[in-house]
Amino acid sequence: MLSALSLSMAPGASRAAAAVPAAPVVAQAGSRPVPVTESGSSGLAPDSGQTRAEPAPATERSNSKPAPFAFGDFTWMNGQSRQKSQPLSNSFATVNLYLDTYYGYSFNHPKDDTIVGSGAVGRDGEWQINNATIGLDTNYKNVLGKITLQSGNQLAVTQDLDSTVNRGRNLSVANNKYIGEAVAGYHFDKLDGINVEAGYFYSYIGLESYLLAENWNYNRSFVSDMTPFYFSGARIQFFPTDKIKIEPWVMNGYQTYGKWNKNSSVGLSNYWRPHEYLGFVANFYYGTDTKDQPGRKRFHHDDSILVRYYNHPDAAFISKMAFSLNSHYGAQWGGVNPFPGRREYMLGSSLANRIWFDHDHMAWSFRAEAVTNPGRYLALPPTPTGFLPTGDQYSLKLWDLTSTFDVMPTDFLAFRFEFISRHSDVPYFAGPGGTTSPDGWQGTSGPFVADLVKHENRLTFAINWRM
Repeated sequence: MLSALSLSMAPGASRAAAAVPAAPVVAQAGSRPVPVTESGSSGLAPDSGQTRAEPAPATERSNSKPAPFAFGDFTWMNGQSRQKSQPLSNSFATVNLYLDTYYGYSFNHPKDDTIVGSGAVGRDGEWQINNATIGLDTNYKNVLGKITLQSGNQLAVTQDLDSTVNRGRNLSVANNKYIGEAVAGYHFDKLDGINVEAGYFYSYIGLESYLLAENWNYNRSFVSDMTPFYFSGARIQFFPTDKIKIEPWVMNGYQTYGKWNKNSSVGLSNYWRPHEYLGFVANFYYGTDTKDQPGRKRFHHDDSILVRYYNHPDAAFISKMAFSLNSHYGAQWGGVNPFPGRREYMLGSSLANRIWFDHDHMAWSFRAEAVTNPGRYLALPPTPTGFLPTGDQYSLKLWDLTSTFDVMPTDFLAFRFEFISRHSDVPYFAGPGGTTSPDGWQGTSGPFVADLVKHENRLTFAINWRM
């Protein structure tokens, strides 16, 4: 669930794209923050260009300046929407529809059909609706508004894990998780634009998007799965030029609806797209995210670079090639250290390359990555109670190889075929015995130890639709 310095040649963004006034629909739009449009949304002018970006709403601007990042087509970027137009848009608002459904198959065959250690795929041998959303996005007379409702299996491995709602009362996951985004704000016609917004946002950290259709690979990298997918807070977006965005944040916590302690967390997101084929992102986070320990601080820094190094859209064979490199570093210190004399940290990189064929109607993506997270404070828990109490608890090294083939008859639909091979230095993935109970059903009593293994190979078939 991560991101930071990204270099993009065309589309691009991932977890959360900032909203900016959208420009008129053009021949090309941005992706997760869509190119000539905005991120993760329609084919309107791109907004911030980050991963996990949001769609750019149809807007009515009070000045004649083009929208930021509207100078190029960034739909090629990893973590961005590839829509170049938005049919459900007018001068007042844009309606966004999204459906992600998949079939997962693990060669480990867990008896409880539960895949662990992934923020993308949670079930084995079943068809599942991973995420279905409907949203309304507007920027009318400089008033910004966005509401996105969501449902699906993916909420079980992200929002349902937020424990800050147990601090006090009057807050619950059930009352919030079906809201993907809820944002209100105002656009000021200063510089190349200034937006002030508050609400629930897709996270600004991490190259790969919360919406899996925007990523080059269907299963996210470990690097991105360990970063947040959503935030509750406020942000200001400054656009000094049409190629730069500087965005400070104030939030409740690292992917939380509430706070672990009294203090708020802060962040800073920076985007620079000097050319249509190149993009950089540098993002920062600082907060206190350990229960009842205000003295334990957390700092994380995510960098990405995206480069489109080949572009011949009219070619019948290879039409485009690009790569993305996402690196992340973070650490916790102070307070009560569960590993005296050792430091909890996370360090990882993910390198992906994508080749488009047949006028961008097909694409093949290959990704390799490696991550270490001693202390395991960012890792998705492999069992309901965490890791097995065996061996050295101060160790978690993960690496994987992923190959994805996409068939894309239009910008609004993709058929995806993926093979992923994942590995760990400690038991982490679900084995044949599963991770639930002796017979695989919740509530079954009897002696049981979760069956965790060090290797996992999986196949995924997915259909992604959005408009």
